[in-house]
Amino acid sequence: MTGADEALLVQQLANPKTRHAAFERLVREFSEQLYWQIRRIVLIHEDADDVMQNVFLKAWQHLDGFHQESRISTWLYRIAINESLDFMRRKKNQREVSADSEASSVARTLMADKYFDGDETAALLHEAIAQLPDVQRMVFNLRYFDNMKYSDISNLLNTSEGALKASYHIAVKKISDFFKQRD
Repeated sequence: MTGADEALLVQQLANPKTRHAAFERLVREFSEQLYWQIRRIVLIHEDADDVMQNVFLKAWQHLDGFHQESRISTWLYRIAINESLDFMRRKKNQREVSADSEASSVARTLMADKYFDGDETAALLHEAIAQLPDVQRMVFNLRYFDNMKYSDISNLLNTSEGALKASYHIAVKKISDFFKQRD
């Protein structure tokens, strides 16, 4: 979406007469990107769908709170990341399972998921990622899968580029160590 397209969309979202149609366009425009970002965090298709519905519901409810301090895509990504992390915390609390135990079942769960189209190596990569602390996991996902620039991640997560680079490199090292232990 170009800057001009986004500016027009934001203008239409602010107008009560065009808000509904503009929001439908926003959902069409960003659904796929948000789905994959959420899916990399929550891993399971059905969970990603549930979280995505919550993201768009929250976005609709807080449209008046969007003050154009960032791009609308950044605002949506923030909501998606926060909703995904909240979902994972609730899920962990409901199961009362340790993070290590839950992470070790990721590969098995993904391989059994009919919507997962990767192989065993991809499932193991997701298992390694699931074992990372939240911030490292976010930074790794945004940089590795979305090829997002550090400056954009910095705006999204409200942290310095230096801290992000350090988190990314630590995450890569941990993932590399995970695979070395499997050999």
